[in-house]
Amino acid sequence: MLQRLRRPEVLLLILAASIPISFSVWNTLLNNFVIEKAAFTGADIGLLQSVREIPGFLAFLVVFVLLLLREQRLAVLSLVVTGLGVMLTGFYPSLTGLLLTTLLMSVGFHFYETLQTSLALQWFPKQTSAIWMGRMAAAGSFAALLAYALVWGLMNVAGLDYSWVYLIGGGVTVVIALGAWAVFPQFPQSHSQHKKLILRKRYWLYYALTMMSGARRQIFIVFASFLMVEKFGYSVGEIAALYTVNHLLNLYVAPKVGQLIVRFGERRILTLEYIGLILVFSGYALAESAAIAAALYIIDHLFFSMAIALKTYFQKIVDERDIAASAGVSFTINHIAAVVIPVLFGLLWLSSPAMVFFAGALMALISLGLAQLVPKRPGPGNEARLTPRLAAT
Repeated sequence: MLQRLRRPEVLLLILAASIPISFSVWNTLLNNFVIEKAAFTGADIGLLQSVREIPGFLAFLVVFVLLLLREQRLAVLSLVVTGLGVMLTGFYPSLTGLLLTTLLMSVGFHFYETLQTSLALQWFPKQTSAIWMGRMAAAGSFAALLAYALVWGLMNVAGLDYSWVYLIGGGVTVVIALGAWAVFPQFPQSHSQHKKLILRKRYWLYYALTMMSGARRQIFIVFASFLMVEKFGYSVGEIAALYTVNHLLNLYVAPKVGQLIVRFGERRILTLEYIGLILVFSGYALAESAAIAAALYIIDHLFFSMAIALKTYFQKIVDERDIAASAGVSFTINHIAAVVIPVLFGLLWLSSPAMVFFAGALMALISLGLAQLVPKRPGPGNEARLTPRLAAT
């Protein structure tokens, strides 16, 4: 029985579940922690989130670390670093302290996310990879639910301080990562990966969609969450309740999205996602009701599972030897906007929070236009519909 479970798919599901435990604890407490303990303003939270995205911008460095370590081992070590960063967060309630602990956590988080994408694209078959990625997203949601229960229990029942909750949440990820290191063997890779930076012209549409996806993510992670606390006064418990609803729904929605991608194709799913985001971001800008804002927040989160379509689109067009190097480069491209937007939009927030979300709606509109260029049947030589001979595909 144990031998049958020691498979690459099972390992990826376990690792996919381990990182949301620490990150969900970090993220759930963050806005309340920085406001209550460090007196953050919108500009401060923007700076913190920009610093958090710097390792994502440098994710291309993963390819050089792979000269020393195999992808599977590096992925597990990245989880350990993530957990350590979260464990230390509560002990440094100042702008400088939070910048440093966030940077440590983020190095591990972004390296792991890069490697997870690379391993998934290599280990999952193209025909069913969307379904497996949906299962990974569901596993992450289940783990996040456990994290929210942990936050609620430790703070509301046990009455522990922020520092203890961060310590325990990060520690769980470290223990799971070390357990995975000990239990699972080293799995072979079907294709030797390039150990150099790769940026190919034929992947341009994927790069463009990836950059816009990074910009969209910041609107949700940084400013939608901050809106719930600053404007509508949500407590830690209420934020945790919102996250709980999000992930309960995602347990059902994420696997279904994977099936829909297999059935209808990437272009249609991405189109649905971006139309929805235009409406959601516009709703944030205009919302005056805490209940309406909460509904928008839940809908916004559900659209994240549709980003699986972007990964499966890339899996279909990429040279299999390019996967590891391209995963690092694409994460860097994803974070070009992510490094800049929190700071600039944090300053914009001070004068007009609504304009932050209207700008997000504009970015979703640009993404919608780009999504129309995804071919019905993407593959090598058929990466984008701009090519004249493939204009009808």
